[in-house]
Amino acid sequence: MTVVVTNRIPVAAGHEIDFEDRFKKRAHLVDQSPGFIRNEVHRPRPVKFDHESGKFQPDLEGEGYYEVKTWWRSFEDFEAWTKSESFAEAHANRPPKEMFRGPNVLEVHEVFLSTDGED
Repeated sequence: MTVVVTNRIPVAAGHEIDFEDRFKKRAHLVDQSPGFIRNEVHRPRPVKFDHESGKFQPDLEGEGYYEVKTWWRSFEDFEAWTKSESFAEAHANRPPKEMFRGPNVLEVHEVFLSTDGED
């Protein structure tokens, strides 16, 4: 069963470009890990739906989270990655604490239904 691991990261205002550059310049170590399928990094777009107008409006109070998502063939494959030397190397160059406005949130989900035929 495919597993999607999401790391929700609250990037502090003014650090977005530096945060994104870190991912653009990453070493791609996870890409060679057994069971790895793909990686995506999502940029937040804080909007909310206004039911009166029926339109999306900017959410001036919502800062959103960046999401780093990795797809794995199994949870065991992901877990093996987290215990690997490559994982330690990929996470060795820690960003400055001021780059974040709070702690990250790690979520793991199993894909039980998919429209791409991979269920």
